[in-house]
Amino acid sequence: MKWFKLVSILGVLPVCLIMVSCQHDPFIGPNMLPDPPVSGMCDPDSVYFQNQILPILVSNCTESGCHNLQDRKEGVVLDSYQNLLATVEDATNNDFEKNKLIRAILDSDPDDRMPPAPNAALSTAQIDLIKRWVSQGALNNACDENFGGCDPTDAKYSSLIQPLIQAKCLGCHSGNNPQGGVKLSNYTEIKAYALNGKLYSSITRSSSWMPLGGAKLDECSLQRIQAWIQLGAPEN
Repeated sequence: MKWFKLVSILGVLPVCLIMVSCQHDPFIGPNMLPDPPVSGMCDPDSVYFQNQILPILVSNCTESGCHNLQDRKEGVVLDSYQNLLATVEDATNNDFEKNKLIRAILDSDPDDRMPPAPNAALSTAQIDLIKRWVSQGALNNACDENFGGCDPTDAKYSSLIQPLIQAKCLGCHSGNNPQGGVKLSNYTEIKAYALNGKLYSSITRSSSWMPLGGAKLDECSLQRIQAWIQLGAPEN
């Protein structure tokens, strides 16, 4: 009987250890994330987390030493919907006085604001977009930006390149200390990296692609960017 009890205890012990080790660990690696629902064609009146909000957070808040999965500054990770909700209190609260995500990006103290100085604050348009997303239910939603087919020839700086750089790259590649020494804050800088091949190679490599920590660009966007570069990267 004693031997049976001992075996039973030893059999239960590993299960208990597994349960304890899994508690208090809200961080989710990229390979553990479920695919977000894709609604089809993008509705201009809706805000989509995967298409619009996550790029802002990744570009502006997950650089080295900040809110990425490795550094986890102040325990906050902003590289996915799941980690945002797990590590930021009231991130989906419509009361912006209680919503700590909204409070952080609106903080008047440059050291407490997200992103902190010397990084530039989020633009009014970006802040309004995040507020609209919260007001619409703070969903983990996505839409197909290439719904209806891909036209690689529809590649313009004004409608594709500049908005894409603004949303996904500018947070890391601007200011006085841009990541990797790469600055993409204006057309001249973007064109230089486009024509020397570094822009396209950075977004198509099989690992550590850009945007760093974000989802890889879809095939249609890659084709359109390549077409724009092949035209000489015009400011069209």
